[in-house]
Formats: sequence, structure tokens, C-alpha cells
Amino acid sequence: MVLFLLYMKCDMENVGEIQLRMNANLRISVRNPLSDSEVRDNVVFNPSETVEQDESSREPDHHFRLKWEGSKKASVLRVLDTKEAATALKKKKQHKDGPPRSCTGSDSGNWVPMLAVECRGLEPYAFHPMKDEFVVVSEGGTQFDEDVELGDGDWADYDADNDCSVSLGDIQFKFEAV
Repeated sequence: MVLFLLYMKCDMENVGEIQLRMNANLRISVRNPLSDSEVRDNVVFNPSETVEQDESSREPDHHFRLKWEGSKKASVLRVLDTKEAATALKKKKQHKDGPPRSCTGSDSGNWVPMLAVECRGLEPYAFHPMKDEFVVVSEGGTQFDEDVELGDGDWADYDADNDCSVSLGDIQFKFEAV
């Protein structure tokens, strides 16, 4: 199993926090680590929905599964919760960023780990934001949890309670093996 972290980086204006919803569908692209030409683009899975295995199966419970052409074994992806991610990262002494967390206003312009996944037989290489995967909270505490779509690389709304615009710009994502 290989551990991958999904990182997010963006410029923020009047943003207190950005959270990744763990009950929303996520869309990624994966490749076969043994063949760069074998890819599956735009696969969708939900971190809150586990594919449970029967007791005779040797595979752990997971969130996404596929079988590459010619392969005897299925490839699986499992999303780690915060505690599992912290434990897995503790074993990786060179890792400095810590477990996945929400982005805060002070993270503006810096890469922040948002999600940890354990993979067997596949590598995630791209994250494709869809609608309503993220919750944005303004510095004033107003929560934006509907129609938050980051796929265009920027997002903006107006916090009427605090009379200010709230925006994200130059939004980027990357996966890194740890």
C-alpha cells in the first residue's frame, strides 16, 4: 500500500476556513503504477461509503476499486480518517506537513494536505473539483455550503452579515506520494 496526500493551494480573501466534505462525491483520475498508459479519468467515489468485504476476502474495506486489464488482483483506494492518517504519517519520518486538515486564512498561497488515501495497485494523479465538495467559512463566521464550485480555479461570494466579499483565487490541487 502507498499513501498519497491531496494538497490544495489558493489565494484567499476574507476566508477563515475551507473544509473538504467527507460525505461528498469526489472525482479523481488514477493510473496503473506498472503502466503509465493505463489510466481511468474522472472516477467518482464517496469517502463516507465503504465497500465492505466478506470475511473470506483478503482485501481490506475500501472506498473505490477497479481491475486493470490483464491483472489478477483488484486495485483499491481507501480514504484514511484523521487518526489513521496521523498514524500512517508518523511512520514516514521525513514528512513535515502533518495529517490532512482544513485550510485556514493564514494558509493563503501555501500547499495544505486536505485528504489522505491509501492505494494498492493504482496511483491518483489528478483531482477534479465538482460542485459542493467544499465548505467555505468567512473570517466573520458565515458558512457557504451550497453552490461552492472550485473547478474554474476561483470562487467568490458575498458575506452580507459582515459586509465583505469572500473569494478564492488561483485554486490548485496535487497528489503526492508520501
